[in-house]
Amino acid sequence: MNIGLFDRRKTILLIDTDPQARAVLRIALEAADFSVGEAADDHEGERTAARIKPDAVIAEFILDSGAGMTITERLHAGGGDIPCYILSSAADALMGSVGLHEIGISGVFLKPVDTAIVIQTLKTRLGVARRETRHA
Repeated sequence: MNIGLFDRRKTILLIDTDPQARAVLRIALEAADFSVGEAADDHEGERTAARIKPDAVIAEFILDSGAGMTITERLHAGGGDIPCYILSSAADALMGSVGLHEIGISGVFLKPVDTAIVIQTLKTRLGVARRETRHA
């Protein structure tokens, strides 16, 4: 058993107005050994992010209010480099009309979300996959 910083679980903040969608992702992420914080909107998400200091954020993109972009812009405004992903049912339209990387978005997950893709993406981006334990 290794003890120290390498055992620190990565923390993901989920921001989504749909509690069922958050639950599905939370359960999958926790099963993949991530710690998970949740918020129902961008304002709660900001408060939660300040408290838990997430390693990555997954935020619902709401075309009417732009909540996903608001939280992303605010997290990056402090000079942070937190990977931010958007959950959207309108991903194709969003990708065609907005330069995602220019506004600090690391990627888009299409709803209904494929949890295996989310987990693999986060593990790769956060370097979790590289820390597998070797058995002697």
